[in-house]
Amino acid sequence: MEEIIHITVEDPQGGIRQLEIPEGISLSLMEVLRASEYDILATCGGMALCATCHIEVLEGSENLDPLSDAELDMLDTLPDAGDQSRLACQIRLNPALDGLKIRVFGNN
Repeated sequence: MEEIIHITVEDPQGGIRQLEIPEGISLSLMEVLRASEYDILATCGGMALCATCHIEVLEGSENLDPLSDAELDMLDTLPDAGDQSRLACQIRLNPALDGLKIRVFGNN
C-alpha cells in the first residue's frame, strides 16, 4: 500500500489546509503547491533563480536536505527571508517530509 505524505500549508491570509500527496509522486514541493492552486509564480521553472516560490518552514526543517549554494544565494536577495526560509522548488517530496508544516507567501 502506498504511503501518503501529509503537509500542512498556511496561506498568506492565515488559512490552513492539509495536503495529502502520494509517496512516489517524484515532484518538488513547488510543483505540488502550484497544482494545489497556491499563488506560487515559479517564474524560473524550479531552477532556484527567481525566489518566487519562497516559503517558511514552520515544523519539520530537520527532515529537509541542506540548503544548496544556489538556494542560499537566492534567499540572500530576499528582504523578508529568515532562518526558516526555503525555496519550494528545491524541496523534493519524500516520506521523511510527512508532517512538514510551511507558510507560503503571496505574490501580490
